[in-house]
Amino acid sequence: MATMPEASNSTTPSHDYHAEAHVLSGHLQSPIEQVIERHATVALHDRRGGHLTRSAEDVSIEGLICFRKGETRVSGSRNPKNQGWVTLSTSILEGLNIFEIVTADRLVSQVSTDHAYKDGHVPHVTFLGTQFTNFRVGGFKVKLTLNLGICGDIPAGGKSYLQDPKFLGDIKAQTEAITGAKNLPKEIKDQYDGKLAYINKLISTSKSDDRECHEPITCSVVQSIGEIPILGVQRFGHILVIPEFGTVTLGEIEVGEKKYPDGDRPSPYFELTAIKAKLGCVGHGTTAAATVTANGHHNP
Repeated sequence: MATMPEASNSTTPSHDYHAEAHVLSGHLQSPIEQVIERHATVALHDRRGGHLTRSAEDVSIEGLICFRKGETRVSGSRNPKNQGWVTLSTSILEGLNIFEIVTADRLVSQVSTDHAYKDGHVPHVTFLGTQFTNFRVGGFKVKLTLNLGICGDIPAGGKSYLQDPKFLGDIKAQTEAITGAKNLPKEIKDQYDGKLAYINKLISTSKSDDRECHEPITCSVVQSIGEIPILGVQRFGHILVIPEFGTVTLGEIEVGEKKYPDGDRPSPYFELTAIKAKLGCVGHGTTAAATVTANGHHNP
């Protein structure tokens, strides 16, 4: 049951919940031209909280990309332990099939943020619940090693995640493992070299009291991908390069900030997508499966 709006003044903390989820989106360019509208979209953007769900079944994009069942859920509620605010966003996709090459019995993307009652501008975040069940490439089952606590503890001193040396250092190490890999395709190397340069810039300014919005950074809950017995398949951290198919990014997280008119500093947000595919051969285009976003706007 949703809670009633709370009165807000200069001394009483208040919170606006923000959560979104959908199960599939994208844009195919060949062999057909078709925008893949967001399926089973659900969103929560208010102070009342509550619980919202959506679902979709037997969706097929001309047989090229399809899924059997999708469900999304978003909720916002008070934490009975500390009277803080918990936001939860979940996307569940069953029976995913992308061009008969990338398949999964079940994908779950889940993100939860917990803002404390006092000094709760920056939340604790977890991706607990995220799952890749029977993820396969070309029919071969792939072992994925996950780190659902990739964002770690709440940054010290009220710092943003994008100003936290510990978090930024962990993401730098993850990014360096990709940029330093042998035989990394130039397009991916250029992209991740740019990401690494930006992370280094954030680290160099992390001691400042800057309260402006920073551009987002990316990391992944997927720490490593097991061997795949298909000639030419390459693995770079959480990225798969599949010949005659394209590039698949697994468990990618975007950590960013949003500025609200009544806030004196940006509010962090966290977006997780189970699978992002950039197609290039058997088909062209992009698709994203099981995407969730959570953040909150906390005052004062």
